[in-house]
Formats: sequence, structure tokens, C-alpha cells
Amino acid sequence: MRISNYFLATLKEAPAEAVIDSHKLMIRAGMVRKLASGVYTWLPTGKRILKKVEEIVRREMDAAGALEGLATMVTPAELWIESDRYDSYGDNLLKFKDRKEANFVLGPTHEEVFTYTVKQEVSSYRQLPLNLYQIQTKFRDETRPRFGILRTREFIMKDAYSFHMNWESLEQTYKDMEQAYNNVFNACGLSFRAVEADNGSMGGKGSKEFQVLAPAGEDVIAYCESSDYAANIEKAPALPSTTRQAPTKELEKVHTPGVTTIESLVEFGKGSFEAKQTVKLVVVKGATEQAPLVALALRGDHTLNEVKAEHHPLIASPLTMGNPGEIEEVFGAKPGSLGVVNCPIPLIVDDTALTVSDFVTGANETDYHLFGVNWDRDVTEYQSYDLRNVEAGDPSPDGKGVLSLTRGCECGHIFMLGDKYSKALNFTVTDENGENIHPIMGCYGIGVTRVVAAAIEQNHDQWGCTLPDALAPFLVGLVPVNYHKSEVVREFADQFYAELPVKQEVYFDDRGERLGVALADIDLIGVPYQFIIGEKNLNNGQVEFKDRRSGEKQLLTIEQAKVKAKELLLNYVSK
Repeated sequence: MRISNYFLATLKEAPAEAVIDSHKLMIRAGMVRKLASGVYTWLPTGKRILKKVEEIVRREMDAAGALEGLATMVTPAELWIESDRYDSYGDNLLKFKDRKEANFVLGPTHEEVFTYTVKQEVSSYRQLPLNLYQIQTKFRDETRPRFGILRTREFIMKDAYSFHMNWESLEQTYKDMEQAYNNVFNACGLSFRAVEADNGSMGGKGSKEFQVLAPAGEDVIAYCESSDYAANIEKAPALPSTTRQAPTKELEKVHTPGVTTIESLVEFGKGSFEAKQTVKLVVVKGATEQAPLVALALRGDHTLNEVKAEHHPLIASPLTMGNPGEIEEVFGAKPGSLGVVNCPIPLIVDDTALTVSDFVTGANETDYHLFGVNWDRDVTEYQSYDLRNVEAGDPSPDGKGVLSLTRGCECGHIFMLGDKYSKALNFTVTDENGENIHPIMGCYGIGVTRVVAAAIEQNHDQWGCTLPDALAPFLVGLVPVNYHKSEVVREFADQFYAELPVKQEVYFDDRGERLGVALADIDLIGVPYQFIIGEKNLNNGQVEFKDRRSGEKQLLTIEQAKVKAKELLLNYVSK
């Protein structure tokens, strides 16, 4: 590609609103431009990377036996009403009317559309299993789109939907998709983890996220260095690392004026106890009329895991904090003085909090706390449940070491859905006995645009992008020095370029820009293998070669340079 004929929209500075590295670099490298909040136009450099991700995804999906189709982005609202998601999906579902006042939505995902489509064509068990996928634009009306391409409202996604007669068949396709996803992220050259995840509102009984590891990732991943265990922190079980000791102190009520936080409580104690020897109370909305409020007890230094809590049958989903006025009316005390002794509402205690003895908690009386509290002596009515986030150093759930924490960008997710959508849309097929059954479904998504951003988060330096070969916008770069001034350089560079195969992978900077500008641009977009062609080196029969990722430079003979460039391009094409 002659860059004089290319739309190279590089910038020296990123806009002030760009906070994370991938957002800054994608703007500066001329990959994307913001059109509206959470909506971006992809320019040629970005589109080249995007297309490479799509090709890798398509190759692995086809190899796994999935069949590509393409659904509409615009979906009749009736399908979402039928699946009971028109209202429950929330404000992220963009709704609108056409000129005939018919209700439509912009598809954020396509379970309904594919279920409806397959329902029209499939009626017998002989036609299953079936796995269909598409690579298509989605729209989710995010309240706070941020981090550039990592969290947008409009994005490109590969989504697949499989249909089966039984769970055994689904589980096999689920395993095939898991392998295909591992192949995709390995082929992209990314460092990632496949982690256990919560199914959330999707339903079903199993899911895994594919997290590209990066400091700017929104998700926290718990993993064990001694084994293959890995899970999203929302899913990871928090196992107590100690057992409860016998009581050694008597219960004592202490006046604690103005003490309303764990930090101020520990400060009040003047070193006599730590936060891990306190128990705090969080009051949330209940799921039943009999228990409109529920109290959750955690160790003072631990954090409530809202996703885990939502799974308890007594707790309303989505998790909603209790109203302060209502809490004060029920407890007779202000928040900050609440505790587990004589708790007036159902009490659910985190498993780890139950290992603490002689602890400090609120007295359910404003400006008072209880010291020397013990379970089963002072508190007898409660349920135990895993309520907290895991922490680094916690025992690994597989019993093979301890957990570490890292951050990741969720770029893929696979689900075993069950019959949630086939039932909702009344999709049945006849089985071997002539009986009508609802097919079992799975769904499998990869955020294609998000993969690009996550890859840049993981692969960059102070000069720009350092993407793996598989994702780099161009593989080989030619940078002729004084191209428009030196006839020697121009003739050699033109000949060098003419002899190269796979020219769509060659970045040939024939613009005649100053060398500093040319080198800054090629480093910024991240061309991994660069040949700098200068008159002085040519007169000595040499060309300078630079490896973008390592920064190493070496002088090659003219013949060596030509052979190396050709080999790099032909090896890339053969992969």
C-alpha cells in the first residue's frame, strides 16, 4: 500500500476525554473517530485490524461446524415482548417506532431473532443439532459509555446460537465453542484467561468468560497460579481460611458517639482490634412480602459481592439497598450503628464472617456498639451464605493453592441457556417418539471491536501500538529517507516494493515526509517489521531493519533485506 494514496489520519495528541491507553492510541493512530457518545466511525487503519479479527473468528467458527448467517439489527418489539425482555432488559434496549407506529428495537443481542428464525424452518429432531452465527453490529444504550472502544453503545459482535435435543448434545457444542474461542484468542496472539462466570439474566446452567488480561480491564479475575482455576470475581467462591475460635470475652455495650464507619470504629478502638475483628451490616430489599428487608452480615474488611447476593432466594434481584428512613424505623437506630444481635429482620451471614469470634458490631442503638460478640452465644437466628468478594491469598476453590487477582477485559462469553428462549417463543420440535419438546439452546459471543481495543491495551509502549503479527494493520513497512529528493533512494524503494508479494500487507511510506514524522507514524500504528532505506546505507549495499516490538535494529545487505521481507510476507499468508 502506497501511503501517499492511503488515509493515514494520525495525530500528535489524543483528546482530553481519552483516559485509557487504547482509547488514546486508537484516536492518535487514526483507527477511529468519535461521532457521538459511545458511537465511533472506523477509519481504514482501524478497519484493517477489525477485519483481521473477523477473519480469525470466522475461520475458527467455520472449523467448529458453525454456519454463518446474518440477521437484521432492527427487530420487531413483539419478539422481545414474547421473551419477556422488552421491559426487563432495561434502558439499554433502544426502542423506537416506524412511520406506521409499529414498535421496534435495535438489537443488543439476537436470541429472540435466531430462535424465531429457526422455529420457522426446523420441526424435527433430524434437523438438530444446529449452530448458526453472524458477525454484525449491535446497539446497547449504555448509560455511561466510556474507555473508548472498550465500552461503546454501538459495536460489532460475533454471536452464535445453537439448538439441541438434549443437554448432552449442548454440552458437546459448548466444549467445541470453548475450544474454538481458545483458538481465536491464541491466534490473535493475546494473553487471556477462560474463567467461570455468572449466567446472570441469560439463564441456563453454565457460562465462561474469555478475559484478555489488561490493567484497564473492568473485570477482576481470580486465578490460582498452582492450577488452572480461574473465575470472574463475581463467581469465585470465597472460602474461609480459618476456623472460629472459642469465645474469650463477655458481651459489652460501649458508647461510640459519631462512629458510623468501620474505619472510625477501628480508630475508636485505639489498636485493640482490627477491621477483620468487626462485623458490619448491609440492609437490602427482600424478595418476598414477608421479608421486605434483609440484613447481610460481613466481616468489616470485606466487600459485598452483589451478584452472589442476588442468587439468595430471600434477596431481591437486582440487588437494591434499603431506604435509610425505612431501616431506621425497623431497627430503631441509624445506619452506622446496626448490628447482628437481636436483628429484627432475616439475617444472612457471610461464611467467613462466621469464623470471627469476640467481634465488634453495631448495637442497633444509635451511637452504640457491642464488643465481645460471639456467634451462637449472642446470635442464634441466622443463615450462612457466601456473600463476599474473594481476596488475594484466599484458598483456591480447587484446593490447589491460593488465589491471586488480576484485571481483564471480557471479550468473549459462552452460555448454556437451556430452554428459556425456545419456551418463551413456543418453539418445539418432534422427538424420536413423535412428542413435541422445546430445544435446548446455547449462545456464544465475541466482542470483535472490543478485541481490538483490548489487544492494544495489552500491546503498546510509549511510541504507540505493538500489536501481534496477526492483528497488525500492516506487517512490513518500507520507509525511504528523502524519497522525493534522492533518486537513488526512490529508484531502489520503488523496485523493492514492486518485488514484494502480498502488497496489501506492505506499508510503503512514499509521502516524502521528514524522517522523524515517518518513523513516528509507522511506530504509532505499530507496523512490526520496518525497513529504513537511506542513501548512505544503500551506497554501502545495506538497508536498516528494525523490529518494532523489541526495538532492535540491524544492517542487512540489500539481498538479505529483500529475502527477509519476502519471507515475512509469505509466512504470514501461509498461516
